[in-house]
Amino acid sequence: MIFSKLVSFVLILQLLNPIVVLSSSSSPSSSNGLTEIPKKFLDFAKRKEVVDWMVGIRRKIHENPELGYEEFETSKLIRLELDKLGIPYKYPVSVTGIVGFVGTGEPPFVAIRADMDALPIQETVDWEHKSKNPGKMHACGHDAHVSMVLGAAKILKQHLQELKGTVVLVFQPAEEGGGGAKKMLDAGVLDNVDAIFGLHVLHSAPIGTVASKPGPLLAGSGLFDAVISGKGGHAAIPQHSIDPILAASNVVVSLQHLVSREADPLDSQVVTVAKFQGGGAFNVIPDSVTIGGTFRAFSKASLIQLKKRIEEVIKGQAAVQRCSATVDFSNAKKPMLLFPPTVNDKDLHEHFLKVAGDMLGNDKVKDMKPVMGSEDFAFYQEAFPGYFFFIGMQDENSPKLSSVHTPNFTINEDILPYGAALHASLATTYLLEAESKLRPTGGNLHDEL
Repeated sequence: MIFSKLVSFVLILQLLNPIVVLSSSSSPSSSNGLTEIPKKFLDFAKRKEVVDWMVGIRRKIHENPELGYEEFETSKLIRLELDKLGIPYKYPVSVTGIVGFVGTGEPPFVAIRADMDALPIQETVDWEHKSKNPGKMHACGHDAHVSMVLGAAKILKQHLQELKGTVVLVFQPAEEGGGGAKKMLDAGVLDNVDAIFGLHVLHSAPIGTVASKPGPLLAGSGLFDAVISGKGGHAAIPQHSIDPILAASNVVVSLQHLVSREADPLDSQVVTVAKFQGGGAFNVIPDSVTIGGTFRAFSKASLIQLKKRIEEVIKGQAAVQRCSATVDFSNAKKPMLLFPPTVNDKDLHEHFLKVAGDMLGNDKVKDMKPVMGSEDFAFYQEAFPGYFFFIGMQDENSPKLSSVHTPNFTINEDILPYGAALHASLATTYLLEAESKLRPTGGNLHDEL
């Protein structure tokens, strides 16, 4: 209901604008027109006034990083820019999320997505626009992601006559473990979307290049916390205690066997214990130990199997050492049980190769190996076809950029026009190709309301 009302509103806005009538000979959905669109959009995005505008937005967001479901100021800034562009939107969606609409207000609907949240990291980069919020930083490039989708919105708004359908602008909260994508889907505002595109900055790849692959690209993931309880006592008389540290140590070693001895060697999986907390004195055996970590796999079946076996191993190994254990696969900050693998649609991969090749050159479009990192963009891909890719930002004449999720991570702002133009081109050409498939053969096309 919400989606249909918004679409009706967009349609009314379009009725107030002049309608361009295209013949088949001049249609941008012709082969030559589709090829020209990516380069034309990149030229537009590289205009100084457009670049300066995107850079300004990115820096404002970077100065005021906000964690998942707390992106109120970021969301306010986005809405202000959408208002200036004359783009209608729905807000709030899933606390701080926004869904905007550009185009005819009619099907097909194709979405482009940006994540808004920051990380709980203290920034160490000393520059004019350093984070003003202690202990919070945009260390994963989400500030750039938002700027690029807004840049795409500006491009699309300036080329409305080429949109044969509706582009849905998705600004989602809480990608960093909070499952914001799932909550956006649950809100029902994306029910009519036919396809979605998303991107991520890549510090190690040259600027002007992109990388991705069809099929599984990023792993699915889950997390676990376990409390192993025994009986505390003096370290000099362990026979009067039940040592949870010994039990937890056996648990850590046994968990590694799940990958080395139970998983198919051709089915990549990871189980990592990254937290081990117990005791506070050198001569006291504690009552309990807390461990926690993550598990990854490229199929949902493997994730479910790992989850089952992690709980069995923790409880079983604890029992061997006369301890008890509780295992939790969620917590208040990260309530999602499992993040599915990011699996790219094969047809959208062909579309991406064509658009990115037309814009950057085929030699700049790289095949990427699967990565054990995780992305909640995968939730969208479970609902409808989706495609996720990486965009390089390393300048060969500049020092090497630091990795994401580090306190000295930086963005090469020269990347912004590339991301904006790719978003806009992928969406526009997707709609044109979908329209051309529905167009009757012969005669002139009159796209009139």
